[in-house]
Amino acid sequence: MKKLFLASAIALMGATTVNAQSGNFKVGAHVGLPVGDLSAAYVFNVGADVSYILNVSENFNLGLTTGYSHYFGEELEVNNSPLLKIPDFGLVPIAVTGEYLFTPKVYLGTDLGYAFFTNADKGADNGALYYQPKIGYKFGASEVYVGYKGMSKDGESLSSINLGYAFTIGK
Repeated sequence: MKKLFLASAIALMGATTVNAQSGNFKVGAHVGLPVGDLSAAYVFNVGADVSYILNVSENFNLGLTTGYSHYFGEELEVNNSPLLKIPDFGLVPIAVTGEYLFTPKVYLGTDLGYAFFTNADKGADNGALYYQPKIGYKFGASEVYVGYKGMSKDGESLSSINLGYAFTIGK
């Protein structure tokens, strides 16, 4: 599945390069609050992102994105005594990203791919389906966005609501 996704992403990038007018790198950072199945176990998350975006048409951009997100584990207590510290974990997503620009400044986007967990046992299946719909506002070479980042595996999910900032290089 992972190899099929990566091969598809590379083929998609190759196909769009033929028609693309320009491409740019984006670098950014985000903070978020976990929600969903495991929200009681994690306090917040922070991360950094890098993307390569191609302008496919006047209102549509397509590219690849990766980065690193770190989720901070909660310390669970009983009667004001520490009981258990949930271990932190990190993830590295590899995803196709798309943006539809409603105006030159407002866009709706999504990332879809696979996230590798950095602290998973070696030899174990250490990743999950990764998705992040988002809405953003561009101003100059900068943008801010609100996104719903999720990872899903075996019927469980870890999700967070994120606020991010990105800067486009090469514009």
